[in-house]
Amino acid sequence: MKRHKADSELHNEADEVKEPIIDDSAKESLNVDQKEVEEEKGVEGTPESAEINRLNDKYLRLAAEFDNFRRRTLKEKQELILTAGEDIIVGVLPVLDDFERALDMLNKADGDNSTAIEGTDLIYNKLLSFLTSKGLKVIEAQGGELDTDFHEAIAQIPVEEKKKKNRIIDVVQKGYTLNGKVIRFAKVVVGQ
Repeated sequence: MKRHKADSELHNEADEVKEPIIDDSAKESLNVDQKEVEEEKGVEGTPESAEINRLNDKYLRLAAEFDNFRRRTLKEKQELILTAGEDIIVGVLPVLDDFERALDMLNKADGDNSTAIEGTDLIYNKLLSFLTSKGLKVIEAQGGELDTDFHEAIAQIPVEEKKKKNRIIDVVQKGYTLNGKVIRFAKVVVGQ
């Protein structure tokens, strides 16, 4: 009996040593981690998990596709807003050309045309400032190098000076951009 008591005491002491001392918060986190591991192990091999994974993948793809659609339509809407009045502005460009020709003719004419010049210049500047506020810009061409993205060469003339070769000698018709997009190429004469 003594021996049995001694064995049981040793056995009880061994049980006490085997169990580590863990505070309550650590026990709680261990239990949560064990539950997650058990849930993952239990769900992975089942047909329900395959269906869940398939539906999750389908959902993620659909969400990405919708996000791409939203971005694309937003970009198209912004482009439409920027160039909404393009047709109207292109239609008004010949009027600007007529104003410039009228001002040239009035300046070259004999007699006192100061009132006509002043009135025509006032109207031209108002129209030009309005169109500029809507995004219209004149393509600067005179003396520059030919750039086919902005200029249309309608003629070439021979030049003796090397610095004038492949340079714009004369602008026949001004070119314009609307919010960075060319709406009319500048028609130019290039030195050859």
